[in-house]
Amino acid sequence: MHAVVRKFSGTGAKELFDLLEAKKGDIEALLRKVKGFTGYTLMRTSDGGLSVTVCKDKAGTDESVVVARDWVRKNASGIGVAPPTLSEGSVILHLK
Repeated sequence: MHAVVRKFSGTGAKELFDLLEAKKGDIEALLRKVKGFTGYTLMRTSDGGLSVTVCKDKAGTDESVVVARDWVRKNASGIGVAPPTLSEGSVILHLK
């Protein structure tokens, strides 16, 4: 399995997470279509928030990054949030 973490902070990050919370049903439907999707977490932090996507392989997490980026561009371009910081790697342990 492979995971990717997208961390949003700075200008517009809190507003983005307000929007993501309001649209969480749309986000879920979109991410469940990603090939090899295994799990997703969306979490607020003191300066914005982060998401964690787990897929069966790197191809799935790569697809999730594109899907997420396109959704933000389409739905949150007016917020002015900076692109996220990405961290990714092989999953050692994934509990459901």
